[in-house]
Amino acid sequence: MALNSKTSDVQIHVLMVAFAAQGHINPLLRFARRLLPKGIHVALATTETAKRRMLASETAIANADNTAVIAGFDVFFFSDGFGSDFDRKANMDHYVENFGSFASVSLSNIIEEHYLSKNKKLSCIVSNPFVSFAVDVADKYDIPSALLWIQPCALFSTYYHYFNDLNEFPADSDVVIPGLPRLRRQDLPSFVVNSSGGLSKLFRCVFQNMKKYKWVFANSFVELEKEAIDAMNNVFPVQPVGPLISPSLRNQEQTTLDSQIEMWKPDETCLEWLDKQEPSSVIYVSFGSILELSAKQMEEIATALKNLKAPFIWVVKKPEFPSEDRKGELPLGFLEETKDQGIVVSWSPQTKVLAHPSTGCFVTHCGWNSLLETIAAGVPVVAYPQWTDQPTNAKMIEEVFKMGVRVNPREDGLLGHEELERCIGDVMFGPKSELLKRRCLELKLATKTAVSDGGSSDNNIQMFVDEIIAGS
Repeated sequence: MALNSKTSDVQIHVLMVAFAAQGHINPLLRFARRLLPKGIHVALATTETAKRRMLASETAIANADNTAVIAGFDVFFFSDGFGSDFDRKANMDHYVENFGSFASVSLSNIIEEHYLSKNKKLSCIVSNPFVSFAVDVADKYDIPSALLWIQPCALFSTYYHYFNDLNEFPADSDVVIPGLPRLRRQDLPSFVVNSSGGLSKLFRCVFQNMKKYKWVFANSFVELEKEAIDAMNNVFPVQPVGPLISPSLRNQEQTTLDSQIEMWKPDETCLEWLDKQEPSSVIYVSFGSILELSAKQMEEIATALKNLKAPFIWVVKKPEFPSEDRKGELPLGFLEETKDQGIVVSWSPQTKVLAHPSTGCFVTHCGWNSLLETIAAGVPVVAYPQWTDQPTNAKMIEEVFKMGVRVNPREDGLLGHEELERCIGDVMFGPKSELLKRRCLELKLATKTAVSDGGSSDNNIQMFVDEIIAGS
């Protein structure tokens, strides 16, 4: 019988540490939710930047002592050393290179105030590579560390081989990594193609010091990436514990309590609109919480949607720092021209939109969290990757998972409306559409198997629980 902390008088505490981005915090919270029934006490630590957004979106409930509560979990906030008016996105390299020196002191204060001073033993600190300072703080207090890799195992393998010089990455020919398809230059993650930036330097440090972590987990599952996982286990083992997604997508139970934050308040009116549409008829377009497309690119997408004449939901978030060139903004007149065709929202309840029977395809930037939600919902994909892991994710979507198509931008880098129209047509109406739908259904069922009792991911989570209990 699996060891469970409920059989012991000793409380097992785990602290999750996350970068202040929705796509980083949510996988950790959902990992925490999987640990909770096994008797583990979990809290989250993230930066004060996240606090402002969480409270504004009504995701978190504030306490008087600069902490908060999200879905029953305590949340501690720490300073990253930068003010609220600092544009972290525009100054990413500077931010990343200086973030750790400030944040490590703040995280140490949290450990001392909320754990050591109260005689609570921390059995593990779980973080992801973007808060790499956390493993050094854990070492300082002799606390075991775990890494939660929030991108696919294929990316973990690519980075591990690249940053440890285990593989050739020629500029003029394909890259061949065991367990992965042949990768062209345009399929590689941006931190490999351009390895001089601050994030690339951060990744190099993390992957060259991977042995600092006692456990390395991945937000993926064996049934999805078996070849990549098997090949990686011969080099450096990774334990898949995903998909770390909304329980409503795993179990189709809309009332199941989810553990997630929203940095922006979702517009639920689009669900009422979806209820009035035909099954599998709606084009859902969203490019995540960070990406802002150029005005020209926004115009091309708008033109494609108008020409297709199909119902659509387009998520267009108001730019945090508006620019004179209308970057990230809708073309003038678009709302009026399409008022009887589609709906535009500033932020959507994405898991509910993807799970809705009226949703027919997802035009996405290929962020991994969004793709896992799409896989679990069984929705075909039109892949339009931009940077970081997204080009490799798009490659996997088309050639390994076989659940969508990837667009081909023009020579100037812009995705033309004709190409977008062609790809959406192929996915929703063309000869490939039925084959894609069947494949999406297969993967949808596989997600449930992985996280169910005795499934591949559930077994890896139980292994982790047994080991931290044994060490306590």
